[in-house]
Amino acid sequence: MPDVDGFDEFYRGSRERLLGFVYVLTGNLAEAQDAVQEAYIRAWQRWSTVRGYDDPEAWVRVVASRIAVSRWRSLRSRARAYLRHGAEETTPAPSIDTVEVVAALRRLPEEQRTAIALYYLLGMPVAEVARETAAPVGTVKARLSRGRAALAGLLAVVDLEEAADA
Repeated sequence: MPDVDGFDEFYRGSRERLLGFVYVLTGNLAEAQDAVQEAYIRAWQRWSTVRGYDDPEAWVRVVASRIAVSRWRSLRSRARAYLRHGAEETTPAPSIDTVEVVAALRRLPEEQRTAIALYYLLGMPVAEVARETAAPVGTVKARLSRGRAALAGLLAVVDLEEAADA
């Protein structure tokens, strides 16, 4: 078990200096906080070794700066890849049919909607849907049947309303 009191004292005595240092390196307070937090976590995990160093704060400072630099390099690499490959293609807007089906699904009771989504959208077998929803297989089959019937009615109403508007 690490020396909790010794680490707490070390942390309280060094955290502001270390955060200030990494903040100056990164120019971003949130990034600095993340890097410093990760460095202190690593120090805590190795505290039995780190506390024996001549300057434990220097060890944490080096770790925090390496973490910050590593994150910066990762972001820079992503930016370069973005420039090399261009922007991702935009996802096309959903079709009218998709919007109508989603609107009809929202009108179903949650249990039927969940069963339909797991069975039809994720392709889960009925037995797996039953396990996932903690319902008997027969109940899942009933929910699927009732949900399909309700959807057919809701989608037919939409079609009739469109025909009347035309």
